[in-house]
Amino acid sequence: QAQLVESGGGLVQPGGSLRLACVASGITLDYYAIAWFRQAPGKEREAVSCISSSDGMTFYADSVKDRFTISFRDSAKTTVYLQMNSLKPEDTAVYYCAALLALPVSGYGPVWHVASNYDSWGQGTQVTVNS
Repeated sequence: QAQLVESGGGLVQPGGSLRLACVASGITLDYYAIAWFRQAPGKEREAVSCISSSDGMTFYADSVKDRFTISFRDSAKTTVYLQMNSLKPEDTAVYYCAALLALPVSGYGPVWHVASNYDSWGQGTQVTVNS
């Protein structure tokens, strides 16, 4: 079981930027994926972005494509960043990172956005976009 800790949330004006970090520990597998989800008050948790440890392939929700970038900090692949630019009020939510501790036969493409596929979750970090 992996342990995940998020940081970097805060209050930012519309059009501003934030960088979230997710530090993962306890992962002993060669193949896994780390994703960011978010949940706004009164709404369901939604997938934001995901990165594969094996090949660095990335996935994004349409709502954040071209504004958010997910990456590993270094070759150790124990820290995942989510760079968020051009933030909008609708980006306001608690952001969670999650670990999928397997490599599906189909690859991560068809499954990365489904929260129930993930094995471990962080505690979340609040992002508020407000003028």
